[in-house]
Amino acid sequence: MAESYIEKLSFTLLDAITDKEPVVQEQVCSALRFLGEARPRETLRACDAYLRQHDKLAQPYRALILRAMEMVLSSHIHQLDKDTASILILLASSEMTRTKGLDCDWQRAASSVLVAVGKRFINQVMEEVLSRFQPGVLPHCSVLQTLASLSVSNAFGMVPFLPSILSTMLPMLGMAKQDALRVVFCCALQHFSESTLEYLANLDQAPDPTVRRDAFAADIFSAYDILFHHWLQSRDAKLRLAVVAALGPMSHLLPSEKLEEQLPRLLPGVLSLYKKHAETFHVSKSLGQILEAAVSVGSRTLEAQLDALLATLHTQICVPVESSSPLVMSSQKEVLRCFTVLACCLPDRLLAFLLPRLDTSSERLRVGTLQILRHLINSAAAQMEVKKPFILSAMRLPLLDTNNKVKRAVVQVISAMAHHGYLEQPGGEVMIEYIVQQCALPPEQEPEKPGPDGEDLAAADSVRAVSVRTLYLVSTTVDRMSDVLWPYLMEFLVPAHFTEALTPLCRSLVHLALKRQEAGADAFLVPFEAHANLPSPYAVTTRLLVVSSHPYLGDGRGAASLRLLRVMRHSIHPLLAQPWETAVPLLLEHLEAHTEETLSLQEWEEKLLAFLRDTLAVVSDDTWTCQLSLEMRKRLPSYNRVPQEKNFLYKCLGTALAAAASREVVRKSLQELLGAASYQQQAEHEGLACCFGICATAHLEDTLTQLEDFIRSDVLRKSSGIFSIFKDRGEQELEKVKSALILCYGHVAARAPHELVLAKVESEVLRNMFQCFSTKDPALKLCLVQSLCMVSQAICSSAQASSFYFSRKAELVAQMMEFIRAEPLDSLKTPLRKKAMLACTHLVSLEPALEEQARADVIRGCLYSVLALVPEPDREDGGSQESLYQDTVRALEDLLAGLLQRNMTPQGLQIMVEHLSPWIKSPKGHERARALGLSTRLLRHFRQHLHVSALVPFHNLGLLVGLFSPRCADLCPATRQQAVDCVYTLLYLQLGHEGFSRDYRDDVAEQLLGLKDGLVHPDPATLFHTCHSVAQIIAKRLPPDQLISLLLTMFEGLGDPDKNCSRAATVMINCLLKERGPALLEKVPEIVSVLRSKLQETQGEHILPAAQHGLYLLASQHCAAVVSSLLGSPLPFDSHTCALWRALAVQPSLTTQVLELLLEKMSRDVPFKESRAFLLGSSPHRVATLLPLVATCALYEVLSAPASGTAVLELYPQLLVALLLRVSCTVGVQLPRNLQVKERRGTGTAPARSLEPCSSAVDALQALLLRGGSQDVAQCMQLEGGWELLRTSAGHEEGVTRLASAMARCAGPRLPLVVKALVCTQNSPYEMQRVTSTAFLAELLSSNVVNDLMLLESLLDNLAARQKDSSTSVRRLVLRGLANVASGSPDKVRAHGPQLLTAMISGLDDRDDPHGLVALEAMVGLARLLDLVAPWDLRLVLLHTVIRIRPFFDSEKVEFREASIRLFGHLNKACHGDCEEVFLEQVVGGLVPLLLHLQDPQAPVASACRFALCMCVPNLECEELAATFHKHLQEGRSLHFGEFLNSTCKHLMHHFPDLLGRLVSTNLFYFKSTLEEVRAAAPMFTGFLVLHAEPEQKPQVDLEQLIAALQLLLRDPAPGVREKSAETLGRLVKFA
Repeated sequence: MAESYIEKLSFTLLDAITDKEPVVQEQVCSALRFLGEARPRETLRACDAYLRQHDKLAQPYRALILRAMEMVLSSHIHQLDKDTASILILLASSEMTRTKGLDCDWQRAASSVLVAVGKRFINQVMEEVLSRFQPGVLPHCSVLQTLASLSVSNAFGMVPFLPSILSTMLPMLGMAKQDALRVVFCCALQHFSESTLEYLANLDQAPDPTVRRDAFAADIFSAYDILFHHWLQSRDAKLRLAVVAALGPMSHLLPSEKLEEQLPRLLPGVLSLYKKHAETFHVSKSLGQILEAAVSVGSRTLEAQLDALLATLHTQICVPVESSSPLVMSSQKEVLRCFTVLACCLPDRLLAFLLPRLDTSSERLRVGTLQILRHLINSAAAQMEVKKPFILSAMRLPLLDTNNKVKRAVVQVISAMAHHGYLEQPGGEVMIEYIVQQCALPPEQEPEKPGPDGEDLAAADSVRAVSVRTLYLVSTTVDRMSDVLWPYLMEFLVPAHFTEALTPLCRSLVHLALKRQEAGADAFLVPFEAHANLPSPYAVTTRLLVVSSHPYLGDGRGAASLRLLRVMRHSIHPLLAQPWETAVPLLLEHLEAHTEETLSLQEWEEKLLAFLRDTLAVVSDDTWTCQLSLEMRKRLPSYNRVPQEKNFLYKCLGTALAAAASREVVRKSLQELLGAASYQQQAEHEGLACCFGICATAHLEDTLTQLEDFIRSDVLRKSSGIFSIFKDRGEQELEKVKSALILCYGHVAARAPHELVLAKVESEVLRNMFQCFSTKDPALKLCLVQSLCMVSQAICSSAQASSFYFSRKAELVAQMMEFIRAEPLDSLKTPLRKKAMLACTHLVSLEPALEEQARADVIRGCLYSVLALVPEPDREDGGSQESLYQDTVRALEDLLAGLLQRNMTPQGLQIMVEHLSPWIKSPKGHERARALGLSTRLLRHFRQHLHVSALVPFHNLGLLVGLFSPRCADLCPATRQQAVDCVYTLLYLQLGHEGFSRDYRDDVAEQLLGLKDGLVHPDPATLFHTCHSVAQIIAKRLPPDQLISLLLTMFEGLGDPDKNCSRAATVMINCLLKERGPALLEKVPEIVSVLRSKLQETQGEHILPAAQHGLYLLASQHCAAVVSSLLGSPLPFDSHTCALWRALAVQPSLTTQVLELLLEKMSRDVPFKESRAFLLGSSPHRVATLLPLVATCALYEVLSAPASGTAVLELYPQLLVALLLRVSCTVGVQLPRNLQVKERRGTGTAPARSLEPCSSAVDALQALLLRGGSQDVAQCMQLEGGWELLRTSAGHEEGVTRLASAMARCAGPRLPLVVKALVCTQNSPYEMQRVTSTAFLAELLSSNVVNDLMLLESLLDNLAARQKDSSTSVRRLVLRGLANVASGSPDKVRAHGPQLLTAMISGLDDRDDPHGLVALEAMVGLARLLDLVAPWDLRLVLLHTVIRIRPFFDSEKVEFREASIRLFGHLNKACHGDCEEVFLEQVVGGLVPLLLHLQDPQAPVASACRFALCMCVPNLECEELAATFHKHLQEGRSLHFGEFLNSTCKHLMHHFPDLLGRLVSTNLFYFKSTLEEVRAAAPMFTGFLVLHAEPEQKPQVDLEQLIAALQLLLRDPAPGVREKSAETLGRLVKFA
């Protein structure tokens, strides 16, 4: 019985093997393996029977079955009985030889079955296979393949059969005519030979240790004769490769004399195959085996074949590699192994062949030879030991090759040499120097033009990197190289062409030094005197210090150089040991704390120069210092190509000269510097000048003398003019020399002691500058200005500056202004403006003072030069351009502040502002922004330096405030904030003139700073509100006598071309009139006149406030008439009409009357009229009536006025209810046709608000909340999207709900009156109004506020009365509201439990709801109430509820499935600890759908199932099941469904074994589910149940029905379903 059952399961699965989906096929095979795990014998026999019965099953499917059988056999071969093995052997043999086709998957699978059986039953398998391997008859190819595979898998079992197999096979070789069959013979011979060699190598473990090589020699030689002499000549490439692959292992089994005899023919024959095959791995491997066999027998023939061997093998290494595939790489390794074999027996001949080939122009030959040489150095070290000098000598030629591939190969050879002691030989230094040269390759110049094979680039990219790694590895890992490299590597530190190698050199030297330091006290000291080629300590110090000036270049050579300096400190000078031990780590820490982007090079250079100064001070040896300066001077030409480092070297030289005590050395050095300087290099001027400047700090006299001597040379005797020495030179060269010398004078003046400089400024320093002002050379002009700036700064910094009288000051200032005016206004490319203004800044502070006209010219000229600059477009160098501009602006600020300092009075300030005024009002934004920025900083300067000795009036405060304050609304945000800063400073200036101290803080004025944030955003309302606040502050602090001048200035601002500033002026005027109106009694006529004229000139809404007050007076007397008149205004309202409506909200009593009138107008008429289109049959549409629409728009305008708040509070409930109902009855209502036309025409002008009826009502409602103190409600609605929902038909109900929720949270005290007004509308004839009021009231019940306000009872009664409403929506909302009691007043639920449950049950049974939405609401509501009602009340409806909701579990609608399942969970939760038997039945019945719907494609349903299952499990009273549910079903945790279901089924079957049949039958129902995921989960569930069931529970399951159902699922259109069905069929073996 069990066997037939297994056979049925197997057959069912095997029928599905033809599925088109590979994943299903794989699962079928997996299921078969599962069956085989439990019942291997029966499963294998079933597969055998199926294959025999289905004789016409296609080959691919037969192959799948055979493969499954092979897997079962592989894992259960020891459980296989002999009879079954015989059956399988016969089946596999039959399948394998069924067709004559060669090498197909089907035959290979059958062969694998035989091989798997042969691991245990080798004799039976061999009996069957040999029966198909008869003498004189060519066997089937698969027979040979099986024999070969058996020899590999079971060598000990097969080798004893080989003599007979070989004796049978040998005659067949001559009969085989097909190349494919010959290939199989060759593979068999190869594997036979390999297994024989393995057997012979492990005789101690072999079953028959008497087996000898001789037993196979004759047969193998006979086979060799055929393969080599006949088959190797075939044209078939596969056959030739198969032959050569077999010859390799066969050669080890040939008799020694036969091998020696065959080698002269065998080796050339194999070598010839290289020309015939692109893929040479098998050739190379076989050749290596043949060579090993020849060497093992001591062949003498090998030497005669050596030349041909070497030539061919060398060619194989040198040929270009087309790809980097593993097979190609393996072939290369095999060829190199051949060289190793040859090196072991014939090293002299081998080197005699290889070394001359290094002298070739062919890149490929040279690279290949180097690769072989490297391999031999590593693999045949003993044989190469005595050949080291020859190899080193031969390597000199490749060192000259410039090809990157060759370079890389050479570096690799040198690396191998280092590990084997080659570099310790004479000539090894050349190899080390070569490595360093490659390390010094500039990265950008390293690549060459890519060759045709495209490999040059990759090689070039790695040459330097390989060299760097090699140098470091040789230095750190090869101990024997320490004495070779130290101190030899130091020879490469100083030469400029090794610059790029400095970092690896320094790292290696540091490591070597530290290693030697560990070895002994003096071992690491550098014997400079003993090695003539070593650089001096002065040269090393200079070199490492200079390259550290740009520390991140060259892979971080700065840090590497400093570390080398640190370890060499004892060798540099004994006194530096301790100071450098402390100082160098600090420098390294500074580098580590920064990156290339964050490091300040100027600061870093200062640290290095300080390090140098400290070093010189510690050494304190003038001879050492002078020698160091001499070395620095000698090294200057070597840095001509790196001007930045050369400039730093100049600074180092200046530092050394400043520390030198010998004046003769200083004079000589300076003289040589002037004579040898490269004046043509502009970058060198700065370095030379810095050197002279630093030197002048200690040798001012000598420095100036050398400059004078250079100028007054012998050539000058013919002319008295400055620089006439250069008259024979080209004009361009002359200008460059002038530039350098003038810069030298500037730096000398800047760095030398200021007291000493002051006496020599006019006599020696400036004398030569005046004659150069006529130059047109831009570089010379810039040097002049820069030097003059430094000179003037030095004068001002002197302690005697106040008493210094600069006679030519005005002339210099005028010359600077000429330079500034000559600069172009379309670009800012040089710092000439900046430096010229800085020079003027220093000059204006000196005596004598400038004349008034000169001062004005300076201010105007500098302002024009900077403010009128055209902004630069965004470019790559935009950062540097912006930095230069900012520096120039700062220079201008300093100049203007210096000029203002000379006249620190209100009049002086006004003069300065008058110069700025045209720029402040400029139509160009960038000019305004720049002018305001300057004004801000000038006012701050004036305030900081203000000294009021007596109380004097700030008489022009009004004019200045009037100029700046409207700019608070400028288009540019920065300008707006700067305007506030100006007003802020002006108010403090007024306080200062009133006698307050400078540190006094005024609370009112400080408020201005808090307003600046409101000016950042371009929102006009925010801007003007801030402007109003600014005006309020001004009004509080402005003296009365300044008010009229301020107003008149602002009135002029109404005509400002910038509309924002014009509006700001209007806002500020209104604020000032309001705040300070009583003080302007006598000036009212003048002010009104100005306002009227501006209203006529400017058609803007910012002028209208002047007319609004008059309207207010009129409405105070004739309110109804004014409202009626304004209601006659055409829609949409223009800006003037809107402003006039808002004017009516000024006074509360008036506003109340206006609002009541508008409510009455809005409610009097019907909200809409039905209108049919002219087409017959078209549905009517609703058109808004005009009067309510106009009244709604007017209400919005009045409610928008800030002053209407008091009146709004008084009428809040009436307004809220009226507008809410207005919104509800205008949803989807259209505008009248004439207004639709206006609306479309107005779209282009972007009207402020839409005329759409519902939108206008929503806007009015929103304005009501904002004005009625319910800003939080409005904000909540805005954040939650409630306003948009209210406008749409689909979202209106949700919008009302969110409004009610927000009201409950934020406006609770107002709800009683609102509810009272709203209840009165419950009987409205308009359904939408009833829905809206019900939705509002229902949502209120979700808040506890109704309980606090004692509204609960009335709301429940009101909603209960609406349960029979004709509207489905109303009935649904009633249920929602009743359920909301659970959230709002949970403590009241029990008291009203029967009423609430009755309403919900009634909703479940609602028959007038075709879509079931009321029932859905009832389920959701019940889920909320269950935890709160009394248990007895719940018990009465429990069973009815469960039965009623059960059908919804499988509803097609997602929300119904989710709600019913979640309610089921709540019902279970309510019954915890008190579950009746009848309800437990329902729990068990719901278990399967809940588990299956965990795979529901809708996430909410799956989540509800998690909850329901967690609630069900306590009622099942199974701790293990509860633990499983808790572990896997936590919310937020991803669910591994298979693992969870497996564990669940395990516990179900352990604790509830009697449920098996019920659970399986319920699953069968879901086999037909419409959801693919559930259909797949159902058989999976069934499979796990069966997996964990006990055999005795088998009677509970109708296996026939189950198997039939699974068979149907195997034809399901979804591959996933078929896959799970196959898996489950495999599990049914449990019931076998």
